[in-house]
Amino acid sequence: MTTVQKIKEIEDEMARTQKNKATSYHLGLLKAKLAKLRRELIDPKTSGGGGGGLGFDVARTGIASVGFVGFPSVGKSTLMTKLTGTYSEVAEYAFTTLTTVPGTVKVHGAPIQILDLPGIIEGAADGKGRGRQVIAVARTCNLIFIVLDVLKPLGDKRIIEAELEGFGIRLNKRPPNISVKKKERGGIALSNTVPLTNLDPDEIKAILAEYKMSNCDITVREPNATPEDLIDVIEGNRVYIPAIYVLNKIDAISIEELDLLYKIPNSVPVSSREWMNVDELLDVMWQKLNLVRVYTKPRGLAPDYSEPVVLRHGKSSVEDFCNAIHKEIAKQLKYALVWGASAKHARGQKVGLEHILEDEDVVCIYKK
Repeated sequence: MTTVQKIKEIEDEMARTQKNKATSYHLGLLKAKLAKLRRELIDPKTSGGGGGGLGFDVARTGIASVGFVGFPSVGKSTLMTKLTGTYSEVAEYAFTTLTTVPGTVKVHGAPIQILDLPGIIEGAADGKGRGRQVIAVARTCNLIFIVLDVLKPLGDKRIIEAELEGFGIRLNKRPPNISVKKKERGGIALSNTVPLTNLDPDEIKAILAEYKMSNCDITVREPNATPEDLIDVIEGNRVYIPAIYVLNKIDAISIEELDLLYKIPNSVPVSSREWMNVDELLDVMWQKLNLVRVYTKPRGLAPDYSEPVVLRHGKSSVEDFCNAIHKEIAKQLKYALVWGASAKHARGQKVGLEHILEDEDVVCIYKK
């Protein structure tokens, strides 16, 4: 029996099993078994497939990468071509794009790599079409554009979310606040700072038994934590990626229908063909990427606002700023003067390498 068949068998059994106190342990076992089988699909070393393959390995450029995911013929290639100027073949038939097509768009001075991925189909995470390669590339992106046809957005949205979830991608979520620490002896110790509303102790025991974890400390600080959250922490191979639902072809609907689309969370309605509302899409993309622009100021001169040094949030210290310019600068730094949101004083603040910079700060470097 193949891995995909085993997954289907477990999913069918879970669907038949009514959730109650008596079945909690059994359901916990099934969920853990399902996660371990899914891991075989995610990990190319164990599954024999994965993210590589002809046309899927792309050299990364720019400060961040955005992957276009969607069903065939929803307008990904048209949007890609108009955003970046990179030609991605467009046609009225499905599966026009068969490999990853890279391009670059500059937003607020930051070069952002755009990856137009081949259209996926239902069952992609289980290996149908080129789905596993497509989703494996999406796992490495900093942001995912899920491109949907406005005439059938919700049904397609649910299918694509399920495919990405099955491949270990968690959209618009943060890692659950659950810690699992193995120990030599002492059995299982469970503590929680929030009510366990969706997580039954029997399910926890079953999951740990399936992973052969008989001695560990578990602390749950995540409100409404689920068995799936616990499994995600144990597996440790999940990726948490922000996503924007790009609702394409709004030129084909009415204003009233457009108002309804705006009620879908994290969505931006556009028309790639008519170039409608793309500016809003770029603005939302910038917010989701959470990048930090830092402007240089040579001593005795005005700041240079033409070419910012762009850093990622969480890696935006003065040391990161120096290394982005040249590796030797941090070694020679005496101090830096900083103006902007991260500075305590409007006249500027003298700081060291560990100082965290904010968006649109201005920095002047003083060497030893």
